[in-house]
Amino acid sequence: MNWRKSLFIAAAMFATTHTFAQDNLINALKNNVSDKSKDGFVFTQVINLGNTSIKDQGSSGTCWSYSGNSFLESEMIRQGKQPVEISQIYTAYYTYLEKAKTYVRLHGDQAQGEGGQLHDVLTIFRKYGAVPREVYTGLRDGQTRNNFSEMSTLIQGMNENIVKSKKLTPTWQKAITGVMDSYLGVPPQSFQYKGKTYTPRTWADQVVGINPDDYVGISSFKEHTYYKPFVLLIQDNWSFESFYNVQMNDLTSIIDNALQNGYTVAWASDVSEKYFSWKNGVAFVPEKDMDMMNKEELGDLFNGPKAEAKITEDQRQAAYDDYSTTDDHGMHIVGLVKDQNGKEYYIVKNSWGESNDYKGYLYVTKEYVRYKTISILLHKDGIQKEIRSKLGA
Repeated sequence: MNWRKSLFIAAAMFATTHTFAQDNLINALKNNVSDKSKDGFVFTQVINLGNTSIKDQGSSGTCWSYSGNSFLESEMIRQGKQPVEISQIYTAYYTYLEKAKTYVRLHGDQAQGEGGQLHDVLTIFRKYGAVPREVYTGLRDGQTRNNFSEMSTLIQGMNENIVKSKKLTPTWQKAITGVMDSYLGVPPQSFQYKGKTYTPRTWADQVVGINPDDYVGISSFKEHTYYKPFVLLIQDNWSFESFYNVQMNDLTSIIDNALQNGYTVAWASDVSEKYFSWKNGVAFVPEKDMDMMNKEELGDLFNGPKAEAKITEDQRQAAYDDYSTTDDHGMHIVGLVKDQNGKEYYIVKNSWGESNDYKGYLYVTKEYVRYKTISILLHKDGIQKEIRSKLGA
């Protein structure tokens, strides 16, 4: 199954050099659909926490920024503040600058690209502040959707040539920001918001008002010591951030505890699976191997609740090690529902617009989350005391 998945993704990713990888990921999922899926499910809401409107990241690899900033917007709601739409592209702009610095300092021995991690939103918030989307959209020349493909190609080529220099000058960073300024616009150093003048620092502190040190990243891999921090070895963890390692079942128990106490959770996961349907808005882990299913079973896959496999920690680790689980996408868990059989699913807010059956949201089973999660990010107070004490967080 792994080699088939790898070839399928590779073919989609290299179908054209002019189409962005995020578009190819969505296109790769277009056949994961059943005809009457929505008629087959009856979802009853259990928890639905405050969140802002569905966004569309366009042709840009910024899911981590959209989901991370959506998470911060929900944190504002939780704290009783009036939520605002935080500029996702401001966060991406400075992430790409910081990523370029790391790339150069490592003499080019690091992956490039538009991807990032959920914690990058906090890193940029801490160092550069934040701005409202209305003052910095990254849209130029009549654009209505972000498209980073041309800009990213230029930046990657520049970075590759920069590291070939025998002696660097500080000017190279101005070259990188010059390209981003041309495609995205110059980030504002001061701006008017509701009749008051702010800088990115003062707006972040006074309006958004979160403390980045209050948030923790969590993952789960058996090869690392449980309840200790470790560096997550994925390409988009360009800053080599550490995550707390918990047991697999702790992932969902932490999410459950957070939701029950009013905390949403940012979620990074593998979505390039045949049992993840963006169009139908459902993801689960089928009990029967899909390679063993007949045509009728495949056609009925998303038409109502199905029996699920029980995933073990060994299976989770093996899927990561053999590339069956890949770091694909960042989303935002905002609630919980039950289907007509009583099975629980998380309400997941996506950033691909409202084009699916649930207007931009998905329903994802806990088994899928246990199996395919790369990491989660949440406020440390959302973690139950017994686990938090083990982490020392």
